[in-house]
Amino acid sequence: MAGETTITVIGNLTNDPELRFTPVSRGFGKADGTPVVNFTIASTPRIFDPASNEWKDGETLFLRVSAWREMAENVAASLTKGSRVIVSGRLKSRSYETKEGEKRTVIELECDEVAPSLRYAVAKVSRSRRGDNHTEGRSGFGNQSAAGQANQQDDLGAANPAAAAGSWGNESDNQSPF
Repeated sequence: MAGETTITVIGNLTNDPELRFTPVSRGFGKADGTPVVNFTIASTPRIFDPASNEWKDGETLFLRVSAWREMAENVAASLTKGSRVIVSGRLKSRSYETKEGEKRTVIELECDEVAPSLRYAVAKVSRSRRGDNHTEGRSGFGNQSAAGQANQQDDLGAANPAAAAGSWGNESDNQSPF
């Protein structure tokens, strides 16, 4: 919405994203509602200490993030624990009641945009198409698995130089840069 304040947070995922679907009122027992993904990022500022002439870690901020619809499915198919991400969105407060009847309020970041940080990693981005099964034949940040590597061209027709260079997202490389 216009006039809302957005914030940007850079950090690492503390766990794999949790994809779920909202309940459907039709009562068919299937989870075919709206996709939503939740994940937590940890952001630790680095502070220079002139007395010791070295960088030190500041206090870590743990922030819960939610993304909806197609973005939720893309996040779940692309990101994993330890992934460094850049998230932009709006802070929202959400109130709920525990099983014991206690009322609680939490602050979450409702995600408008999420992207892998390329500061310490390489990523091949591919466009998702509505109706695709986003998890089939894909691995880290949209890289194709061995089954999908016959065509090493992206949606714009350019060759995939990252695959030849052995980028960390390819399945042949078992080492994560994190």
